[in-house]
Amino acid sequence: MEKISPKSWSTQAKILGSLVSILGALIVVLYKGPTLFSASSSPHQSPHVDFLKDSSPHQNWVLGGFLIAIEFILVPIWYIVQSNVIKDYPSEIIVVFFYNLCGTLISAPVCLLLDGSNLSGWIIKPDITLVAILYSGFFFTGLSSLVHTWGIHIKGPVYISSFKPVSIGIAAALSAIFLGDPLYLGIVVGGVIISIGFYAVLWGKANEELSEYIDSSQSQPTSKVNQPLLL
Repeated sequence: MEKISPKSWSTQAKILGSLVSILGALIVVLYKGPTLFSASSSPHQSPHVDFLKDSSPHQNWVLGGFLIAIEFILVPIWYIVQSNVIKDYPSEIIVVFFYNLCGTLISAPVCLLLDGSNLSGWIIKPDITLVAILYSGFFFTGLSSLVHTWGIHIKGPVYISSFKPVSIGIAAALSAIFLGDPLYLGIVVGGVIISIGFYAVLWGKANEELSEYIDSSQSQPTSKVNQPLLL
């Protein structure tokens, strides 16, 4: 678990950096500002952009922002629980397997309850739907969960949680580049603020690990010069 020392520069950097990163993420989601770049004005716009925009015409940034804020509260809690599990059972693949299995057993009845008698959504056709399912299952559910679990085992939950706000800025920038979404001033400003907070968290974490290494090396007893090498 993380050690909190209010008088330590490392702790202050981690706390302030986390708050700054969350503030930047909220700015990206909740504040648009003037449009800096629009795909409609670009001559190299992809023909698939209109289809992607028509598939989700109703965008509610405020609701999405609150849902993301709730996610940022629940996901770190899960990371803390997961770090305790990894300490007792240090096998990332098995932990990820049971995590996905429990998620499937919980979500399947909920989906059946919400869909009701309409079971057409459960029919998998050999088209882009199958590709999306395989991609999401392998990269997001499988590989991403495995990398997160391995990172928590190596560096701890705070280090992994600090990357969450950065993903919002990256997703917003990539959506403007590849999906043709407008690039707003709020995305740029929020991305800069997220980067500053993210760097502060990493600096605090690195400084804390360096201090722990120095303290542990100083606490080790020095070897006696006159002690024979062979007994």
